[in-house]
Amino acid sequence: MDGRKEAETELVKTIVRMGYPEAFDKAVAENLGSEKMMRRMTAYLHYARPKSAEEIADEMLAIMEDRERWRQKKEAEYYNSRYNELLYYGLGTEDEEEQ
Repeated sequence: MDGRKEAETELVKTIVRMGYPEAFDKAVAENLGSEKMMRRMTAYLHYARPKSAEEIADEMLAIMEDRERWRQKKEAEYYNSRYNELLYYGLGTEDEEEQ
């Protein structure tokens, strides 16, 4: 079994043991999407022991927002790097005009 599937299975089992329906568990896992995010949610469930489905959903949304912020940060870093290369090396038009 691959890591993502294992993480999903563990998350679903954890939420079922807490007394929530399997459809809710699968929806949480599906929305989280990645192995790392599912493992983070599972750790939260073990340590925080949320008392309601709303708390679980709130944490799921918070994890998803963190991932989106991380993605945006990495995208900004990439484009900043490309911009800095452009500033350093230019567009290459000066060399072409001299020839």
